[in-house]
Amino acid sequence: MFNKPVLAESLIVFIIVLFVHAVVWDRYSWCALALALQAFYAQFKWDHLLQLGGAVFQFRTAANSGLLPASMVTPLLGIVMKQRCKAAGIVYFERFGIVVASTGMLVALFLSVIAVGITKPVPTNTCILTGVAGSIIIYTMKHSLTVAEVIEVLEVLLIFVYLSMILLYLLPRCFTPGEALLVLEGVSFVLNQLIKRSLNIVEGRGDPIDFFLLVAVVGVVLLGLFFTVLFIFMDSGTWISSVFFHMMTAVLGLGVIMPWLYRLIQRNPLFWLLQFLFQTQTRVYLLVYWTFLAASACGIVFYQNAKRSSESKKHQASTVTRKYFHFIVVATYVPGLIYDRQLLYVAAVLCLAAFIFLEYIRYFRIKPLGQALRRLLSLFLDERDSGPLILTHIYLLLGMSLPVWLFPRSCAPKGTLSGAGALVPYSGVLAVGVGDTMASLFGSTMGEIKWPGTKKTFEGTMTAIFAQIIAVALILIFDSSVNLNSSYAWILASVSLVSLLEAYTTQIDNLLLPLYLHIMLM
Repeated sequence: MFNKPVLAESLIVFIIVLFVHAVVWDRYSWCALALALQAFYAQFKWDHLLQLGGAVFQFRTAANSGLLPASMVTPLLGIVMKQRCKAAGIVYFERFGIVVASTGMLVALFLSVIAVGITKPVPTNTCILTGVAGSIIIYTMKHSLTVAEVIEVLEVLLIFVYLSMILLYLLPRCFTPGEALLVLEGVSFVLNQLIKRSLNIVEGRGDPIDFFLLVAVVGVVLLGLFFTVLFIFMDSGTWISSVFFHMMTAVLGLGVIMPWLYRLIQRNPLFWLLQFLFQTQTRVYLLVYWTFLAASACGIVFYQNAKRSSESKKHQASTVTRKYFHFIVVATYVPGLIYDRQLLYVAAVLCLAAFIFLEYIRYFRIKPLGQALRRLLSLFLDERDSGPLILTHIYLLLGMSLPVWLFPRSCAPKGTLSGAGALVPYSGVLAVGVGDTMASLFGSTMGEIKWPGTKKTFEGTMTAIFAQIIAVALILIFDSSVNLNSSYAWILASVSLVSLLEAYTTQIDNLLLPLYLHIMLM
């Protein structure tokens, strides 16, 4: 019934949960442990459903369900945020952390209940565990949350349910259940926060860059849903449809998204953005440097496609070639983290919106770029791109950006946290840009000893850990704001556990690994 890689992955997640709660132990710790235990059992019910083809929607088949590692991300993020903001004396964000943790637990529990409900025959032991975990979580929420906070948690759950039904039906085989949980939970939370802040502008907290992220994410999601429904009734590949696509994008952007952002930041969004981007000479230098790197990435894509044309139509990009983009992303993010994190924050939002918009153009075959993008990007497909969307490059951007976006600036007195927390914004660079890249390169070229039940190698994992330690040393040299306060043992344990998780997980590691390293360093 149990396969070794899934058991090893689950054991690593349990160790991370115990490590976190060894430092942060409160009433929510019992909830997190109960959730982890029931998610472990429910995960195998999902795996069984996927093998039999009995799941309600079509999920990615080349991976297990990933329910346990995905279920624990949001609750742990909320718990560590609550603890950090409580230590800083910021009550508003302490309460916000409690809401995040409660929402993550309830949404994960809901997904487990679905798995139990559609499994035949009904698994008695898993039902009992789910009931016990649900009782503990609901009892704790009852004694921890205000009425307004309970309503907010239920709002996110409702949005999650509706988005799940729509997107999982429209996008078959793009996600595993765990990946769907992470992505849709994040979008649901962002949408709820945007609605809440739009209705309470006077009470809204945060600066314009926070609103910019919320509006951009919701805007591109709504844009995609609108055109998906529209192109059910139209052929998206014609010139008439393409012109209509560009016109409606302009109308929705200028007529809905821009006024929405104007209402939130109380100034013209375009003027604010231009002033923000060119505010200092350092920002101009960074923008020029990033433009050069973007041109280099495009050059690699064109060169590899020209190489395919001259060699073979079946030629696919190698692992080494795909990791070029990891090196470019590291070269992009490190200077931004050192010299101007706010600029990096906004630039990452713009890149995410651009990536998703270009994916719409490719997916709908919008002229004149749709077919060209399909041909160019098909070279870089791997087994994780089994659905109609190509998401790996978007996951890479998200993995690098989420630690920057999720960094609790209001709870960091001088813009940085003490101890290992000072490395939190570098979580994506360390886990994906350095660790995952080195593990893949050395494991595929020189690795001989394989971890049981996987294609990953012992040599690759050890190289990843060693490379991340060297990267931390370099960060200490070049970033004067980082002060680790002798927390080296915790950093070593964190990168080791996340590297082991990379060896055993079949989920999208670009998304999962930075989040777990972010949690550990927080």
